[in-house]
Amino acid sequence: QVQLVESGGGLVQAGGSLRLSCAASGRTFSNYRMGWFRQAPGKEREFVAAISWSGGSTYYADSVKGRFTTSRDNTKNTVSLQMNSLKPEDTAVYYCAAGPVSRSYYYTWGYSYWGQGTQVTVSS
Repeated sequence: QVQLVESGGGLVQAGGSLRLSCAASGRTFSNYRMGWFRQAPGKEREFVAAISWSGGSTYYADSVKGRFTTSRDNTKNTVSLQMNSLKPEDTAVYYCAAGPVSRSYYYTWGYSYWGQGTQVTVSS
């Protein structure tokens, strides 16, 4: 089992920045690819970003590329999502997730463990 706890969400004006963090406990953190997803009201959960077990590879949705950056610290069992130039359409509940490296990073089924989510609201 891996337990994930997100933090750092909140209310920000358009153009502002937020940094989300996800703390992991349980099984060896560095064994897992980590992902970020988001879900807006009435919409399906969608991929935002992912990072390989080593941190050497990162992946981003087109909608956030160039604005969001994910990183991880395997010594602290944490993964972060730096969000800059935020837009109202970024408003959603953001989830971090952990999945085996053998699965797809893009789909929710590629992840075995999920955090409880943290709300991000961007006002116009």
